[in-house]
Amino acid sequence: MPAAPPNPHSFITPFQFAAHHIFEIIFFISSGVNSACSTLVVRCFSQAVSDASRNFELFPPPGLMLHNFSRTGRMNALPVAHRVGLMGLLFLASLAVTARASTLAVPPETPAILEKIYSFDLDAAVEAAKSMEQQHPNHPLGYLLEAEALWWRIWCTSADFKFGMSDARRRPKLATDQRYLELGARALSLAEAQIKQSDSAEMQFYAGMAEASAARLYGLRAENRSTARYGVRAREHLLRAKALDPDFADPDFGLGLYNYYVDTLSAIAKILRFFMGIPGGSKQDGVRLLEHAIRQGVLTPSVARFYLALNLHRYDLQYEKALNVLTPLVEKYPANPLFQLARGDLFAKLGRKQQALASYRAANALPLHDPECHLHVEELARASMAALNSR
Repeated sequence: MPAAPPNPHSFITPFQFAAHHIFEIIFFISSGVNSACSTLVVRCFSQAVSDASRNFELFPPPGLMLHNFSRTGRMNALPVAHRVGLMGLLFLASLAVTARASTLAVPPETPAILEKIYSFDLDAAVEAAKSMEQQHPNHPLGYLLEAEALWWRIWCTSADFKFGMSDARRRPKLATDQRYLELGARALSLAEAQIKQSDSAEMQFYAGMAEASAARLYGLRAENRSTARYGVRAREHLLRAKALDPDFADPDFGLGLYNYYVDTLSAIAKILRFFMGIPGGSKQDGVRLLEHAIRQGVLTPSVARFYLALNLHRYDLQYEKALNVLTPLVEKYPANPLFQLARGDLFAKLGRKQQALASYRAANALPLHDPECHLHVEELARASMAALNSR
């Protein structure tokens, strides 16, 4: 009797995902990896060692490591980050912008723009962000918000259904990417200019988010050295923000992801991380930091909640807990098809077929304004329901 085909909704082990995430850190990159991952890691390490013998980049003397991440230099790092999150996603996600435990102040238009982004009214969000740029030309946030709206569109049109999950994993370089990268570069330039005048946790945070926005696109395009270079710089900015303001919760989103993913790496990837001089992390600290961002963040509670749910799903296989974390986002933003699809995936893993179908159908029925995104969501919903019905 022939063997039954694999169930696309059955779980895969955390190690099948982990090796691709060392540089997902703060830029919402996460991925599914097949069983050939360990071979890839070894091959990449061998290539990195070979490169080092030529350009002295892999094992610099103490104190020189950070200089190898200059804008014009190269970095020989493990190509292990390529999947994108939908938030990508996705790093400015909270409608609640009243300062809680930090000094972060945002322009008054911010809540309305975030509402448009996460309700998936992306065209209106882009226009509102452009208006913020005109009203506050020297503030980085407008450019970051416009990039965030573009990112959701990129994620939507790049996703596929695999391993029982809809996810944006990889796509080629496109001409339309240039606008997105220019927005991040502009935000970074503005933040760094203000840092030179007077260093602040707020501008360090924005600089980190700008670097991260570039890193996640490079990760999606599998440009791994660029992903690593921008990711390391983003982490440095966020650490500096925390040093300047220990109560600033928003940087904990990115730092929490870094800690979580580094700790989920396979043994061979952890050895490589050590030789590459990449800082370690703790999953427990990662969860704690993400939860702090959810409770106390100004701009990042929703995105932190989303990625905590994804991590509980992918790595820890805690589907019920992940569902409890994710559900408030679906309830707050029911017009976001990506949240609906993610909840459907969790219902499917929990064996709740009717609830999974309801979520997939809800995503499929949403009247999205972008034709390409709308078509792609329909394809994802069909693939998800077909996999569910094949069980």
